[in-house]
Amino acid sequence: MDMTRSPDHSDLNRRAAYASIAVATLLLGMKGYAAFTTGSTSMLGSLADTALDLVASLATLLGVWIGAQPADANHRFGHGKAEALAAMFQVVLISLSALGLAWRAIDEFLGGGRPADAEAGMVVSLVAIAATFLLLGYQRRVIRTTGSLAIATDNLHYSSDLVLNLAVIAALALDHWLGLAGADAAFAFGIALWLGWGAWGASQASIEQLMDHEWPLEKRERFLAVVAQHPELKGLHDLRTRTSGNRDFVQFHVWVDGRMTVTEAHRVMDEIEAKLLEAFPGVEILIHPDPDGHVDEAALGPEDLLAPAADGTSPALLAQGAPARR
Repeated sequence: MDMTRSPDHSDLNRRAAYASIAVATLLLGMKGYAAFTTGSTSMLGSLADTALDLVASLATLLGVWIGAQPADANHRFGHGKAEALAAMFQVVLISLSALGLAWRAIDEFLGGGRPADAEAGMVVSLVAIAATFLLLGYQRRVIRTTGSLAIATDNLHYSSDLVLNLAVIAALALDHWLGLAGADAAFAFGIALWLGWGAWGASQASIEQLMDHEWPLEKRERFLAVVAQHPELKGLHDLRTRTSGNRDFVQFHVWVDGRMTVTEAHRVMDEIEAKLLEAFPGVEILIHPDPDGHVDEAALGPEDLLAPAADGTSPALLAQGAPARR
């Protein structure tokens, strides 16, 4: 996803974080009351998850605030990775919540405990579902505009809250109306597994940003297609890309006619950069011109990415380090 970067994005991210904090605070009070009155382990698990939602949303707010700060003398590439760090903090909290809930569910199942007041728990869960739906809709609109990783991670675990609250309703209904002892504990354990799986999935995007993972293949293909439009380029090699928060970075070498003057080569680089900024607003670009055919011995990708291999190997795959088939 490529978005035009603007100061409004940080405001949208902050508003989304404030909205999640407000919803988490409301649900925390309601679920605290329900967990106390029902004695339900699944409701207790939902309460624990909401408490962690509140802490995670506060971390999200801090992450998007720091990530929006401009580059300075000590952070020349900006502060975008603060969002990935905030997302990883959420992953840790979700994982701890899953482990604690699983332990409590096993303990209740073995001890034969049962909830006391199912109706109150179901009413609270229904209200929680309605509030969460509203929050998710707003967050997704913000994500489509800003592409914030921290807000996206926040949205992911609030999405899991929908399943969690439905599971609480199902557990209380089965126990109360059908008399299925152990249903509450079984559903609580299932919720713990769900949270753990969600934490694993949420960690992947954060790790990719922190490890400076290359752009997705489709995005690199589009990037190369824009560069290839310039008539004076002889080729492109050693392409490197990464994303930090909501900022993209790219650097690459291009081959130009070795007889060009420095001024002429500089003009070509400016023209390429202008076209790329039209297609990828806000991307930070570093271009190194080489005389036609010259390749540094230490180059990671010496292949010409503007000329696919005879067997149709994708230029972007070559940029990823995949050798061309012969």
